[in-house]
Amino acid sequence: MVKKAIVLAAGEGKRLRPFTETMPKVMLPVANKPVLEYVFDAVKDAGITDVICIVGYKKEVIQEYFKDYDKVNITYIVQDKQLGTGHALLQAKRKVHEPFILLAGDNIIDSRSIKKLIDNPAEYAILIKKHPNPSKYGVVFFKDNKISQIVEKPKEDIGEYISTGIYKLPKSIFADLERCTAQGIYALSTIIQNLIDNQKKISTTLADLWMDIVYPWDLIHVNEVMSHHLSASVSGTVEKNVTLKGPVCIGKDTTIYAGCYIVGPVIIGDDCEIGPNTCIFPSTTIGDNVTIHPFTEVRNSVIMDDVHISSNSLVSHSVIGKGCTIGQSFSALAQKTTIEIEDECKRLTSPIGTMIGEDCVIDSHVTISPGVLIGRKCTIGAMTKIQKRIPSETSVM
Repeated sequence: MVKKAIVLAAGEGKRLRPFTETMPKVMLPVANKPVLEYVFDAVKDAGITDVICIVGYKKEVIQEYFKDYDKVNITYIVQDKQLGTGHALLQAKRKVHEPFILLAGDNIIDSRSIKKLIDNPAEYAILIKKHPNPSKYGVVFFKDNKISQIVEKPKEDIGEYISTGIYKLPKSIFADLERCTAQGIYALSTIIQNLIDNQKKISTTLADLWMDIVYPWDLIHVNEVMSHHLSASVSGTVEKNVTLKGPVCIGKDTTIYAGCYIVGPVIIGDDCEIGPNTCIFPSTTIGDNVTIHPFTEVRNSVIMDDVHISSNSLVSHSVIGKGCTIGQSFSALAQKTTIEIEDECKRLTSPIGTMIGEDCVIDSHVTISPGVLIGRKCTIGAMTKIQKRIPSETSVM
């Protein structure tokens, strides 16, 4: 019987900068909840109440947020050096004395998939998922539900099933981890392949819901999917002549002023002021303590906490980081484009607007071209058109 889950949450997520400059990847908000909370919730709903969470980068952000979380019992273990997933798992050796489930804290997963993995009768089992872009992940080849090979991030699109990095494992895995890490092998996928090469049978289980956030724009897609799971609720004040269509969730002490037009799914947090005469369109999530002034339009975007957006602005398919102040007549248009990030050029197949790091101050009448990333704590002067990436703590006048 599986009674424990180990969740890996020590990594930074460099490809998600600027948003991970002040928080670990697992704490990025999706539909106003950190990704890691979805993992903990799914584990609990699958019947597991004891979780070992391996933390490292910005660990205090995780521990502070979950200090009052009581759905599962969380034991934290610190990985001082982020050497790899195998090394991270090895840190839990002294706390585990029975079979367990291993999960990544930066993936969205559902409880049904975890239950299926737990119920797999095999000693070793892995959760796999069909994926349209398998070359970004470990591609899994299998026959009769037994893995024959894992090819990590192949240069070409081969196969169609990927490893989610979610496993059911016996306690004996720690001996294999010690043997491999002593040889300088720290990636868990390589260690698992080593077991396969030594005739160990690894069973496969197909995941229902699983999503990963690799790049900043992935937040928009994952937020869109998860926002469709919400139920309408209104805890704040909605004035007369406000139109709400579809599922709209409005937090406590939030005011939606007259003339606003909101089409769900839309999530608006606590202590917000929206409008008057503001339009918010589907798949938009707005955090806590956000102000959006009149005649502003927001489409399919993630607006984090403590953001102020002035009047006559357009925000489309964008991510606005915590604490940003944006002047009037701001424009973030969206279209398909190519983005260079971490020495990679990514051609996006869906429209994308801008991604702005936290605590930026943007003056009035600023236009940002599609696909441009703005670092944290940047200052952008009035009447400016931004067409290329701006590093953190930069002033553009």
